[in-house]
Amino acid sequence: MGKLYFPPAADLTAADKLVLANLQKDYEQIDSKPTAMPGNAAEGSESLTKRTEFVSTSPEDAQKCEQQTIAYLKNVNDPKSDVFETTVFSTWDLSNFKNPNLRKRIIDSYVNWAKGVVRTETDVIMITHLLTYLCTSIPSASYLFYNFHWWHGVIHTAVQLYYMGPYTLLMHQHIHMRGVLNKKYALVDFFFPYIFDPLMGHTWNSYFFHHVKHHHIEGNGPNDLSSTVRYQRDSVLDFLHYVGRFFLLVWFDLPRYFLRNKKPSLALKAGGCEIANYIFLYSMYRFVNPSATSFVFLIPLALMRIALMTGNWGQHAFVDETEPDSDFHSSITLIDAPSNRYCYNDGYHTSHHLNPLRHWREHPIAFLSQKQQYSDKRALVFYNIDYFMLTITLLSKNYEHLARCLVPMGEQMKMTMDERVDMLKRKTRRFTEEEIAEKWGKQYAKLR
Repeated sequence: MGKLYFPPAADLTAADKLVLANLQKDYEQIDSKPTAMPGNAAEGSESLTKRTEFVSTSPEDAQKCEQQTIAYLKNVNDPKSDVFETTVFSTWDLSNFKNPNLRKRIIDSYVNWAKGVVRTETDVIMITHLLTYLCTSIPSASYLFYNFHWWHGVIHTAVQLYYMGPYTLLMHQHIHMRGVLNKKYALVDFFFPYIFDPLMGHTWNSYFFHHVKHHHIEGNGPNDLSSTVRYQRDSVLDFLHYVGRFFLLVWFDLPRYFLRNKKPSLALKAGGCEIANYIFLYSMYRFVNPSATSFVFLIPLALMRIALMTGNWGQHAFVDETEPDSDFHSSITLIDAPSNRYCYNDGYHTSHHLNPLRHWREHPIAFLSQKQQYSDKRALVFYNIDYFMLTITLLSKNYEHLARCLVPMGEQMKMTMDERVDMLKRKTRRFTEEEIAEKWGKQYAKLR
């Protein structure tokens, strides 16, 4: 029987547990028959090193279970349903709170208030995060400017580093949905990013202009400033060039991109916001407090720029060699605790590219609803690994571990471990300019 290599993480979200169980059920319909064992099979799971064949054990039962899971997840997201549950915290689900007094007097009261503040009732967690930043980041930053101590600066930066991932994906929802708060709080919804963005390493509006107005338009194609297709994605030198280019030149490259595409208004806005933010940072460093400015603004900015490109490299490291312009083939899905529990289902990156306006709680439902399409398109699904570790593992060329983290779908279920490794290696290969001209069009290639 087909079995996944690793046990599921204990802290998967409830939705991820259901999705992974559904995929496992599909995999268990495979009858394994032994073939030659690869050389490193001693450390692996026997079931993953055998060639497999499909058998019809009970596809009707699997399909029925899938439909029941989809229906349940839809009800969990529906405020009118008896099983509706909002998301309040990252680390804990509401079901973890067993004390009735704590639940009724404190948590339920908070939830009832917060549901009137957020735009979507599922998103109480966003209020939780914003209040956390308001009560910690702002007082800490303010005191650093009032009375700086280096040890306080180090602690402040470390806490901000912990906040950066969840905040960035909160803003990811904000920029795609044009806000996260109830319309009556529109003024707060508009202004809070201008306060929190610099504390979290973002420059004003740069995430919106780069991600929404650029990255989703180009879709990791050769005209995308954050595209991976011209890089060998398991090369450390290529990765450093990729990060360095964004780190040093995004302020110049993004406005230039908009000008090339005859969008002068976007070029002016993107360049103006970026330069205005740099003027603000210079003024704070030069005229207010250089030490506090370094720990409160400059170090988070440097860390965030590196983190954004490290994450994007992992999200778009595997690009299909035959159909690279398909969202199914240029991005991946992670069923993973950090990406999905703490960062608003960011692991469902293919689902996000298929529909950038899809609400974060809808991604597991969309994935299961389109599971056959994912399978037919040979999309890649991983578990037990997040984007940062995927990037590190890829740069260390540890394809065997990545193959073990693969959740096989469709024809992938027939592959041996060695065949999975070979498949992943093909999808990280640099595209030549001739291949870019063939796959995307000559206008995108830099041909001599």
